[in-house]
Amino acid sequence: MTQTDFSKRTPEKVFTHHTQALGAEDLDATMMDYAAAATFISPSGVLRGKDAIRQFFADLLQELPKAPWGVKTMYADNVLFLEWTADSARASVSDGVETFLFENGLITLQTVHNAIVPKA
Repeated sequence: MTQTDFSKRTPEKVFTHHTQALGAEDLDATMMDYAAAATFISPSGVLRGKDAIRQFFADLLQELPKAPWGVKTMYADNVLFLEWTADSARASVSDGVETFLFENGLITLQTVHNAIVPKA
């Protein structure tokens, strides 16, 4: 997919691809949805750029492998508000909340908050 093709994607299309890539645990495909200078904000701090964001998702997928995800979305123009849950053999999340900002068919800003609860 060329940069021109990306710029034509709606926020809904970007997020559909994003959820499919995460569900497949495909980090390369997941990172295709982020702008090179994307910012990612979590309670742990601010991450800038694809490499730092990629590591966040690598860690998340390690903590929640093969997890079914429950997702509720609400769009307003180029902003997505997301509530989510996940449940894997290792851990679960019942309170995931995220906000995405989209520009030119890519994610430019994302905030996230969740509590990963390990299973015994």
